[in-house]
Amino acid sequence: MAEEAERGEIGLTVEVDGAFGEGGGQILRVSLALSAVTGIPVHIRNIRVKRSPPGLRAQHRTAAEAVVRLSNAAVVGLELGSTEVEFTPGEQRGGRLVLDTGTAGSTTLILQCLLPTMLFSEGRTEVEVKGGTNNPLAPPIDYVQRVLIPVYSMMGFEVEVEVVRRGFYPRGGGIVRARLDPVEAIRPIELEEFGKVADVSGVAFSSRLPAHIVSRMVRTVRDVFQGARLVDKGVCTEVVDYRDPGCALSPGCGIVLTAAVLPKGVLGADSLGEVGKSAERVGVEAAEALLRLISQGAPVDCHLGDQLIIYMALAKGSSVIRVSELTPHIESCIYACERFFGRIFRVSGDLGKPTTISCKGVGFTGSQRRVTGVRLL
Repeated sequence: MAEEAERGEIGLTVEVDGAFGEGGGQILRVSLALSAVTGIPVHIRNIRVKRSPPGLRAQHRTAAEAVVRLSNAAVVGLELGSTEVEFTPGEQRGGRLVLDTGTAGSTTLILQCLLPTMLFSEGRTEVEVKGGTNNPLAPPIDYVQRVLIPVYSMMGFEVEVEVVRRGFYPRGGGIVRARLDPVEAIRPIELEEFGKVADVSGVAFSSRLPAHIVSRMVRTVRDVFQGARLVDKGVCTEVVDYRDPGCALSPGCGIVLTAAVLPKGVLGADSLGEVGKSAERVGVEAAEALLRLISQGAPVDCHLGDQLIIYMALAKGSSVIRVSELTPHIESCIYACERFFGRIFRVSGDLGKPTTISCKGVGFTGSQRRVTGVRLL
């Protein structure tokens, strides 16, 4: 999977190659979060060199700056377009942060970078992030609320996420507030068995658009669910027009669907509206994506899989998950974790296929974090 990693210890800086695997922003986010949590400095090179344009974009810099503030870090290389960052964390104190991407950049990817840092801060952390809440290349905020947060609770921490205003391309301007109390340790997780689907549900939303768009999305999804003989708990609707103070700055719509899996687990799929795409098409895309996930027989979808890797690494005990598909994003997350902790993951499966991932967590604790640069292995 990953090349042999230096183990984090006093006096060493972890070296991370940002070009590994898919070579996007995922390695940057995970590496910064791990550095802030463990207190071990990190040097990340070749950041997003496989992207066009390469280097840091606004949302990446916003995420990095947020971790800098939460961990009182010293940092070099945070300019837009930079392909190299040196990050040396200090004490994590918690508190309140207000962040603004200045674009429609994903608020959820910023939270992905911040949550591990918040989890091991000395006190409660409250963050307000402005930007995009529903982006085509990032988990929608509804996915965070309906899939990620319930699974996080299985690992022993409760994240509160409130959507004040949605943000769509091109203006963004969405507002998300997240709150999290620190924990002493993360519980390991086992999500491997797939019995059956208990029920399906979701949320369909629109802003600055006619109300019938949401109704058509929901009707289409219900037809698909009925045809698949799934128990439909209902799709909630959210229609916000220009007169509402919570109305998005740019028009937008979409739908996020979830399937509750027995004995435990939640799958999520979504589709976002765009110019020229009918409401029915949006509904069908999301419903068919959820059906594909169900057919793969894994209790963890690929997007949840890459979000869980860092917590599996930090957990106190061994974790195992069965993901619907092994993706380059998951491989990148594992690579970044193993640069800090050595070989702790085992992957049984191939790219693009359902895969079992196990991890012997390092058992990191809040007490360890208070000693900056503590040796982990």
